[in-house]
Amino acid sequence: MKRFWDAVSFEAVEGGFQIKLDDRTVRTPAKKPMVVPSERIAKKVAAEWDAQVEQVDPIAMPWTRTSNAAIDKVAHQRADVIAHLGGYAGTDLLCYRAESPDSLVRRQKDVWDPILLWIEKRFGVTLQSTSGVMPVDQDPLGIARLATAMEPMTDFQLTGFHDLIGLSGSFCIGLAVVEQAFAAEDLWAASCLDEAWQIEQWGADEEASAHIEMKKMAFLHATEVYRAA
Repeated sequence: MKRFWDAVSFEAVEGGFQIKLDDRTVRTPAKKPMVVPSERIAKKVAAEWDAQVEQVDPIAMPWTRTSNAAIDKVAHQRADVIAHLGGYAGTDLLCYRAESPDSLVRRQKDVWDPILLWIEKRFGVTLQSTSGVMPVDQDPLGIARLATAMEPMTDFQLTGFHDLIGLSGSFCIGLAVVEQAFAAEDLWAASCLDEAWQIEQWGADEEASAHIEMKKMAFLHATEVYRAA
């Protein structure tokens, strides 16, 4: 789509703030009015549209993409999204440890155990860890208790939470982000612990490093979305 508008604005409406291009309301791919829940998000979305020059570049518009996802997908599939994300708690990254070498085993323990201990103290749920790839059965009542943390989330918060879990591979890390139990950058580093250890041993691969950095930016964006919603 080519740029056809002169000015970008937003206005308060029922349910939040509506983004406008001149006198036209921005619509999602499903043709729904783009109404976001906070002025902070509205400013971010409006700035993205205002930054487009000749042609619209969706890759450069993460706030718009997130808003589309929240409005078109999550709002109409909340139960499915919650069920899908709850599945991560039963196979959480932090519960699957290396068998060797000792240096990696120690690092996983030092970095991951405090997050699991926080989960235990905060939610009263003890997750079992295992070495290797064989699955470990978690207490279904405990998993259900963790899943209840998603119920009060708004659609936009749930969208951010979805991305935090998908990018990190860990329900526990996602919860720790939204509860601000640890710094978001430290939690991202925890999710990439194995990759960081491999780089230390064998050196960095430029393409892989660029991919990790891109995922980190998306993770921090999801963090900001949750807090802005």
